[in-house]
Amino acid sequence: MPSVRRIGIVRVVTGAALACALLLSGCGGDESGSAATTTRKPARPTSTVQQTGERKPAAATVVVHDMKFSPDEVTVGVGDTVTWKFDDKVPHTVQGIGDKAMGINSPIFDKGEWSYTFTTPGTYRYLCSLHPEMRGTVTVE
Repeated sequence: MPSVRRIGIVRVVTGAALACALLLSGCGGDESGSAATTTRKPARPTSTVQQTGERKPAAATVVVHDMKFSPDEVTVGVGDTVTWKFDDKVPHTVQGIGDKAMGINSPIFDKGEWSYTFTTPGTYRYLCSLHPEMRGTVTVE
């Protein structure tokens, strides 16, 4: 029976040590204190982001329906993603026009969606390779 008692004592000591460790981990140095203060004030990170000009990537959606891209002109920022949502009776693609837009090259879709993230400013023209009269433009600022 001494081994059962010893196991109980070890559990109590281990539990107490764990509780102390958890309590002490909340009492860090200046770095964790200031970080905790910043995260507890939701207004501060928002105003800091606005002051520094940083922004989160955004998204734009182009619907492919009735043999057209809608809207056919989209303006986004660097790092933003454009998603083409295909919902038509016939298949379509998104194919970049010119050297600058060579990476824009979707598979053929009649239903579903395809996205492309723009990492360089500029104007990107595209068309449906199956229906070249269907054209659009993405301007990245």
